[in-house]
Amino acid sequence: MIFLTFRFIKIAANFEPMDEYNRGMDPEIKRYFKKIINSFSFGALWLLVIATAGLFFRLGIAPNGMKWYNIVFYMIAGVSFIGLMYYYYKLWSKRD
Repeated sequence: MIFLTFRFIKIAANFEPMDEYNRGMDPEIKRYFKKIINSFSFGALWLLVIATAGLFFRLGIAPNGMKWYNIVFYMIAGVSFIGLMYYYYKLWSKRD
C-alpha cells in the first residue's frame, strides 16, 4: 500500500506490477486497425475531393455537352481511383 499526498488530501493506492499479457492492445490488432483507419481515411479524402470538384466546381456536370475540362476531370478521377485501388492493394497485401 502506497500513500499519495496532494496538499491536504491523502490517497491510498495499491500499485501492482503488470504482467506481460496485460500491456494494452495486441500489436497485431493495432496494425490491423491502422490499416482499416488508413483505408477509410484515404477513401473518404478521395471521395471528398472528387465530389467537391465535380459538384461544387461543376466539372462533373455537363448540361451543354462535354467540354474539354469535363473530360480532363473524368480522366483525373479515373486515374486517381486506380491509384487509390493500387494503394489499397499494397496496404492490404503486405504482411507486417
